[in-house]
Amino acid sequence: MPSRSVPRRSVPRRSGARALAVFAAATALAAALPGAAQSAPRSSDDTTRVTYRGHAFDVPASWWVVDLEKNPEACVRFDRHVVYLGTPGEQQNCPARVRGRTEALLIQPDTGAESAAAAAGSPHVVTSAVTEDRTAGTYRVTADRIAVTAAYGDDRTRIQDILRGAGLPVAAAPAAAPPPAVAPLAKDATSFRGEGFDACTAPSQKAMDAWRDASDYRVVGIYIGGINRACAQPNLTAQWVRKQYAAGWRFIPLYVGRQPAADGGSCGGGCAEITDPVPQGTAAADDAARQAAALGLGKGTVIYDDLEHYQRGDAVTARVLSYLGAFTERLHKLGYRSGAYGNTSSLVTDLVDNRDDVTLPDVIHFASWNYESTTDDPAVPATLWAKHQRIHQYVGDTTETHGGVTISIDRDRIDVD
Repeated sequence: MPSRSVPRRSVPRRSGARALAVFAAATALAAALPGAAQSAPRSSDDTTRVTYRGHAFDVPASWWVVDLEKNPEACVRFDRHVVYLGTPGEQQNCPARVRGRTEALLIQPDTGAESAAAAAGSPHVVTSAVTEDRTAGTYRVTADRIAVTAAYGDDRTRIQDILRGAGLPVAAAPAAAPPPAVAPLAKDATSFRGEGFDACTAPSQKAMDAWRDASDYRVVGIYIGGINRACAQPNLTAQWVRKQYAAGWRFIPLYVGRQPAADGGSCGGGCAEITDPVPQGTAAADDAARQAAALGLGKGTVIYDDLEHYQRGDAVTARVLSYLGAFTERLHKLGYRSGAYGNTSSLVTDLVDNRDDVTLPDVIHFASWNYESTTDDPAVPATLWAKHQRIHQYVGDTTETHGGVTISIDRDRIDVD
């Protein structure tokens, strides 16, 4: 992945040995927990029954089961077959970045129902509701004392069967309502010149405060949505964004939509791919704008579509450029500025080579892990994105500690005005 002598970001999902070690550490702890799943099924039909707050879920025996109360730093991610039980910790121990979507469950207390029960003076309030977000590949269910986030990739039917088996009806589930927009921040929320970082999940308030006081960083990359956003985001709310903005932080809003062809790319076989570029790019922009508005990032701010490294070729290049062009054009109609994240050896090269025939994003966020904190790069002509329209991700998949708080990050140099 470093950019000196090998193709940049060539390791699938940027989750090489280090990232797998993080996950292995979390799941190894899970294996020791009572009722943890076996590491492999005895047959293709083998299942394990997982119970939580009186509800029983029959899941494949190969799925890991992680008790978040006993392992609060476990990274809740939806690119692995895992059942997470409990509330995600404020400071999850996640790799710097993961991509993809598969079948997984997060089962946690329904705190809203319990608050209502306490106010009513009753033991609990029985509620039942289910919605489906096809754009994000997610069911959300509330039932007696639990709230379930059920992610799916290629096997939507498996998740439906698991939920039905737990007595949670998903047939003809209504579409999830779009998140409501909130009062927008100023347009400079996505503008800055200086140092920044991005992390797979939004850090806790304690972490943000510590890094604000003890580091040179003033910009944080946040993953606002997309079908291939793998990390859960328990901290990422409009209130969190507004509080960071007031403290002086600025943002790189990243949307992890559909990806180029999986073969030979950083996403491996675990990402939803671009198959119908223009409709999918347009739909991604619509959803990205909704997610941004719900966080207080209003019109005029920049939203970056994240396109992981891919092997260039006529067919994949055409799909990528059509998808990104549709994304940019739709964002412009919605009043937003468009950004694009990609590798200098794939996306950036394709954009530069085809610059006269495509709609270019307003800002380029290029990955070149050369450890040089500058927004200049040989792959980016001086005449393109020349007016404070660049972010350079110059270090990737690293771990830093500031103010006693350690986070796995990618490091960025920002020049966006």
